[in-house]
Amino acid sequence: MNQHIHDIAVIGGGINGSGIARDAAGRGASVLLIEQGDLAGGTSSASTKLIHGGLRYLEHYEFALVREALGERERLWSIAPHIIRPMRFVLPHVKGLRPRWLLRLGLFLYDHIGGRRDLPATESIDLRRHPAGKPLKPGFAPAFVYSDGWVDDARLVVLNARDAADRGATVRTRTGVSRLERQGDHWLITCGDESFRARAVVNAAGPAVLDLLERAHETSRRKMRLVRGSHIVVPRMFDHPYAYFFQIADGRIFFAIPYEHDFTLIGTTDRDHHGPLSEVRASEEEIAYLCEAANVYFERQIAPADVVWSYSGVRPLVDDGSGKPEAATRGYSFDLDADADGKLPLLSVFGGKITTYRHLAKDAVERLAPYIAALQGGDWTATAPLPGGAFPKDGVADVIAGLQRDYPFLDARTCERIGRAYGLLAREWLGSAADPAALGTAFGHGLTGAEVDYLMAREWAVTAQDVLWRRTKLGLRFDAAQTAVLEGYMQDHRGERP
Repeated sequence: MNQHIHDIAVIGGGINGSGIARDAAGRGASVLLIEQGDLAGGTSSASTKLIHGGLRYLEHYEFALVREALGERERLWSIAPHIIRPMRFVLPHVKGLRPRWLLRLGLFLYDHIGGRRDLPATESIDLRRHPAGKPLKPGFAPAFVYSDGWVDDARLVVLNARDAADRGATVRTRTGVSRLERQGDHWLITCGDESFRARAVVNAAGPAVLDLLERAHETSRRKMRLVRGSHIVVPRMFDHPYAYFFQIADGRIFFAIPYEHDFTLIGTTDRDHHGPLSEVRASEEEIAYLCEAANVYFERQIAPADVVWSYSGVRPLVDDGSGKPEAATRGYSFDLDADADGKLPLLSVFGGKITTYRHLAKDAVERLAPYIAALQGGDWTATAPLPGGAFPKDGVADVIAGLQRDYPFLDARTCERIGRAYGLLAREWLGSAADPAALGTAFGHGLTGAEVDYLMAREWAVTAQDVLWRRTKLGLRFDAAQTAVLEGYMQDHRGERP
């Protein structure tokens, strides 16, 4: 047994768990973060990859949630300008669906209730004369263009965990919790053949939050609604930088977003998920649905055979009795239980969305503060940059230009990918390299041994899938043979990690 008693054990290495671990470690607590698989291995790497207020939530009168999310939007951009960037979204007006005045009213609220400062305001356009109208079918004219943000969701999780570790937290991946129990002055957390101790436990297990409570012999009055959101990626459908927010005749909406230069990301669906959490994937019906929805708008028609990748995640939403999955609240709530003496708290996190993760983490840590004397200070994560992001929020182009200048042997596409993934941290593993050979094995598409070694040593990557689909998005480009070479390399080098 590990005899050290941590102040706080956070169980769940998604965005909420990593955010809570970072906040608590930065306030002086001894933190243990436990994840049964890879960081961001579930829902947190299967989002639509947006930092947004949730324009459609206004229809469900979720004004407080939208205000909170909009307030976080530019704040997150400022602390992670390498992995978060502004994006302009085109919302066409469609006769017979939501009236034009309603769209304009919603966008007016969207612009003004969240403290927008640097993002451009909404404007009206005519798609017959705007570049965003060119890929669309004839017949679309009035539209609105509004601002939101794009995020590399999995890297957001990893960078929060990295910062937590830099501030003293212990991060354990591939460590499943089998049992939780209060023993004297601590929680005993059993993980297979090893165990840990902590004065407080945070249950940030996402879709498995109720299952983890059962392992602690606890119950909750709350009910969860597991909603599956699926996405498809197809070859690029347009060559301008705008994204689209489309309405569908069934009342739902979907996005079409420029993705990794050569692709378009389309999603999401909302389906109640009833199967095991180990079997979360886009169904044939969902893939066909997204293709058919896109075909309503785009001149170029797509079919399931055009899909180069699909992914799906389960959102752990609070069951508020909504009839349709898309109407279920994206807000978050907590359950806090202590022992008979008012000690050894167990804080369970329900719901949430990626845009509000930092605010959720702050609230969670503040709820634990009365129990953990080591927690000192107030909200600090609103201004502290995430690793690699200590530069102006409009300065990522300068970071990329610096890489091109100092490492001229790297092609422009690779410099952009590296700059947007690591920001200023890229130089930690690029070092003084003067030619490609200095970066070790070349796996293809700009991925080198130096980068993989860094990901294994500093970002908890263990498998090729960790590298290709969560730390980078090069899985879209690697073939089976290249993936096998990478996996073999990582197997050979796992014992060399510090």
